[in-house]
Amino acid sequence: MWYNNILETIGNTPLIKINAVASHVKPTILAKVEYFNPGNSVKDRIAIKMIEDAERAGLLKPGGTIIEGTSGNTGMGLALVAAIKGYRCIFVIPDKQSKEKMDILRAVGAEVIVTPTDVEPEDPRSYYSVAKRLSKEIPNSFYPNQYDNLSNRQAHYETTGPEIWQQTEGKITHLVAGMGTCGTITGISKYLKEKNPQIQVIGVDTYGSLFKKYHETGQIDMEEVYSYLTEGIGEDFVPQNYDGSLIDHIIKVTDKDAAIMARKLARLEGLFVGWSCGSAMHAAIEYSKNLTANDVVVVILPDHGTRYLGKIYNDAWMSERGFLEPSTMVTAKDILEKRKKIPLIQVKPTDTLSFVIQLMRDKDISQIPVIDNGNVVGSINETRVLNALLDNPSLKDAPVNTIMADPFPFVLPSTKITLLSKMITKENPAVIVQTENGSYEIITKSDLLDVLVH
Repeated sequence: MWYNNILETIGNTPLIKINAVASHVKPTILAKVEYFNPGNSVKDRIAIKMIEDAERAGLLKPGGTIIEGTSGNTGMGLALVAAIKGYRCIFVIPDKQSKEKMDILRAVGAEVIVTPTDVEPEDPRSYYSVAKRLSKEIPNSFYPNQYDNLSNRQAHYETTGPEIWQQTEGKITHLVAGMGTCGTITGISKYLKEKNPQIQVIGVDTYGSLFKKYHETGQIDMEEVYSYLTEGIGEDFVPQNYDGSLIDHIIKVTDKDAAIMARKLARLEGLFVGWSCGSAMHAAIEYSKNLTANDVVVVILPDHGTRYLGKIYNDAWMSERGFLEPSTMVTAKDILEKRKKIPLIQVKPTDTLSFVIQLMRDKDISQIPVIDNGNVVGSINETRVLNALLDNPSLKDAPVNTIMADPFPFVLPSTKITLLSKMITKENPAVIVQTENGSYEIITKSDLLDVLVH
C-alpha cells in the first residue's frame, strides 16, 4: 500500500501512555502525539480542512495565494497543502516565534513576513492586521484566518475527536488541551461530549493571556494581558472558535513550568515535543493529583521539539531566563572537581572475594570497578558478594571474575547530573568517567547527593 501524496498521511496519530513523568499520580495519562503528522504538528489537520472547504466555497481558485497569520505550525501545514495543490504561500509571523519555525516555513517554499509581537491585534503592524491587509491587496488570495474560521474546529470534530474515542475504547474521562485558536479543544470536546457528556475538558492557558479570566467571568480584562514567552497557546482576544460551553476548567501554566516539563518529556519519555506540549502536560499532571486510578486523561501534545532548538532545548537560553536551576547544569567533571582528590579504588579479576570484602570495609565503600591491564572489565558490589557467599560460603577464596558483573556504565566528563541520576540505579550503583587525561574515576549516588545538598 502507498499514499498518493503527503496529505493522505495526516491524522491517525498515536496515543502513548505517559509513565515516568506521571508516576506520582493515580490516573492513566495518555498523550495524543501530534508530531506524527507530516508537518510535525496538530495544525496539519486544520490546514487541509480550511483549504478544501475554501475550494468548495469558491474562495480559493487555482493559482491563488494563501495568506495567513501564524505562529509557525499552521503555516507549515498550509505550506504542505500548497505544495501539493500548487498555491503560493505568504505567512505573517510574530517576532517572538523561534527562528527554527521561520526557517522551516521558508524551506517549504513559503514567503515569511515578521511583525512585532507586543502590539494590539488592531494595530496595523500586528500579524493579524498585516495578513488581512495583504489578503485584500493581492488578487486571487485567500486568508484562512484560523482563529475565526470554523473549519478549524470542524477538522478536530471530524478527525481528532473520533480517533481519541476509538483509541481509548470510550474510556476517556478527561481531555487536556492548550488554548490558542481554540479550534483543537472545542472541536474535540464537541465530539467527545456528544459521546459522553460526563467527560471533563480542561483548557490550558498561559500567564499573560485572557482565556482563563474570560471563561470564568465573561469579561475581557486587558490588565490580565501582557507579554509571555510560551508559543502556541494564549491570546489577547477571543477567537470565534472559542466556545466556553465546551470547556469545563482552565488552568494557567507559567513559561518556566512549561519549558521544564517539555524537557522532562524528552528526557524521561522519549517524546521530543514543543513548548506548549509542556504546558499541557504540566496542567494534566497537576489536575490529575485529585483524580482516581479509574480516570483516563488524554493530553494533546501539538508539535515537535525541533521548532524550539534555539530556545527551550538550549541550555544557555534557558539559564539566561532563570528557567534552569544551577544544580541541573552540574556535570560529571564538576562533581569530580568538587570531590576530594582520591585515587580510584579498584580490584583485579584475580583478586579474591575475601580481599574485596576487606577492602570495602577498610575504605567504607560498597562498589568497586574491576580493572585488568588498564581496561575496565567488570564491577563488583557488596550486595553481589553477600548473595554469592550466602549461597556458597566457600567462594570467599574464589577470584572476583567468578561473580563480577558487567562494567559500570561509562559517561563523558560533560555528562549532566540529570542524566547521571537516571543512569545510577539499583542495578547500576555507579558510573565510570574517563577523564581528559585518560584515567578513570567513579561517581556514585552519594556523590550526586553531596553536590545537590552542599
